[in-house]
Amino acid sequence: MRVIGITGGVGAGKSAILKYLTGMPEVRVVEADEVGHLLMEPGMECYGKIRSHFGETVITPDGQLDRAAVAKIVFADKKELDWQNALMHPAIKNWIRQEIEKERQQGECTLFVVEAALLIEDHYEEFCEEFWYIYTEPEIRRARLKESRGYSDEKIDAIFRKQCSDAEFRAHCAEVIDNNSTKEAVYEQVDTLLEKLGIRTR
Repeated sequence: MRVIGITGGVGAGKSAILKYLTGMPEVRVVEADEVGHLLMEPGMECYGKIRSHFGETVITPDGQLDRAAVAKIVFADKKELDWQNALMHPAIKNWIRQEIEKERQQGECTLFVVEAALLIEDHYEEFCEEFWYIYTEPEIRRARLKESRGYSDEKIDAIFRKQCSDAEFRAHCAEVIDNNSTKEAVYEQVDTLLEKLGIRTR
């Protein structure tokens, strides 16, 4: 089983590529953000720690974690953000490691794909064999974020500044997928990369 990490700037169109990969036989796709949400569910690893740390103001009447309330706190206070990151990031990576091991033991998966915004910064190379970078021109990403999420230019600029530069992504990634044209063109690139790994696409 091969383990590949996929990354790219916000608005690069990673979701469409992940959906395409999910539809393939013997491929497992895991998104770090979704793992983080899972670990915040009642009874899961991070729920109790976050509840104890932030208090009952971040808990909804039905006992769920109010992620919006947590986000409001951590984005207003860097110390709180650092605390949450120190809790969540290792927990997410450990969960993914366990899933990789489960898939290896079951022997039915030939490709395990991990998507994470902080793939490079959080050193996912510890268990990913290589990284793939989804490249989309900044102006296309900007237009997508305005249309799909209603973001302002100021918010987009702030997000772009926090993320790796194009040069940094390219320096750490073995492959670059150009996502500036059609979905069909992107899927062809993905198929070519998978064939290089000896993985059947359909």
